[in-house]
Amino acid sequence: MPDRKYDLTLAATHYEPYVSGFTQTARSIAEGMANRGWRVAVVTAQHDPDLPLRDTVGGVDIYRSPVLMRASRAIVAPRYPILAGQLARSSSLLHVNLPMPEAALLMPLARRVPVVSVLHSDPHLPASWSGRAFARASDVASRAAIRGSAAVVASSHDQAHASRFWPVIRNRNFTPITPPCLDRRGGEPRYRETGGLHVGFLGRIVADKGVGYLVRAFQRIVDPAARLLIAGNYHEVAGGDLMAVQSEIDRDSRVRILGELRGREVNDFYASVDVFALPAVASSFGTVLAEAMMSGIPSVTTDLPGNRYPVAATGFGRVVPPRDPQALERAISELAAVPRHWKEQKARAARARFSVAASLDAYEVLFTTLRGRTAAR
Repeated sequence: MPDRKYDLTLAATHYEPYVSGFTQTARSIAEGMANRGWRVAVVTAQHDPDLPLRDTVGGVDIYRSPVLMRASRAIVAPRYPILAGQLARSSSLLHVNLPMPEAALLMPLARRVPVVSVLHSDPHLPASWSGRAFARASDVASRAAIRGSAAVVASSHDQAHASRFWPVIRNRNFTPITPPCLDRRGGEPRYRETGGLHVGFLGRIVADKGVGYLVRAFQRIVDPAARLLIAGNYHEVAGGDLMAVQSEIDRDSRVRILGELRGREVNDFYASVDVFALPAVASSFGTVLAEAMMSGIPSVTTDLPGNRYPVAATGFGRVVPPRDPQALERAISELAAVPRHWKEQKARAARARFSVAASLDAYEVLFTTLRGRTAAR
């Protein structure tokens, strides 16, 4: 049972120390609201059995539900909806992070607590029997959660309008709020090896991110002093995909696999690259893309709804077709030549638009409005 009453419970099946843009967003919102005086709980799955079932980190009380089994990117934690429902009923608000197959069970357990659902992305899963089954279950659950929500959030109108859930979202109280993105300036360029062009990728190394297309694009750059820095977890991440491109990486001695980076290491990574690339084939909002631009690094990404939004909103980069190494290489080469003063101007605009404070301000207005309705009952 919950230890206390909460203003806000955040339900997310994955949470840090699991590393992804999803978990960074969840943690930034939870700890950000706690720093603003809100009593915040997070209910998540115990994705690592060494993690405690009950914890407090960054002023946030964390409740973890044991995992029974895993299937591709899905986890099965049978008691998760029950635990989340208990916490919701001890809270003024419930913040549900979608997609989440458990959401269909969680909504009735939350009873009359106002729910804010945030749609991070439409599920994109392997074309296997289990992947299709999980996607169907997740879609049913997401629609149920959206219908039962007092408010629905997505990163942009662009993402929401292209979502297969838009027919449901359009009838709800919809608010676009960009994820809170960290200011990564001030790092040391310790991953830089030469004076040549350094291209960077940071993220989970999974098929969705299109790393193979980036490797092929980089191989079109003939400069022997150029480097491609690929950073991210591929050992413990769900759906890890490094082996699929390992043979191509092995053919180019200029490619560096940095592994998972945390904290100041991420700042140092951004300080080491000239152009950032996120060649995703399925994505909704690249937090790493926005943080690169906030750090003054022009960025290239693919023309996918939501995914293209950070570049389209700031003009600080290029948008190319998915799965097109030639267009990707051309955009990288163009961005490598842009003037410094242009980069500085665009970086200021990116920091104003995507900062943690700007995102939290928008969430706090929404949360406060709904919490006020609860108090008036």
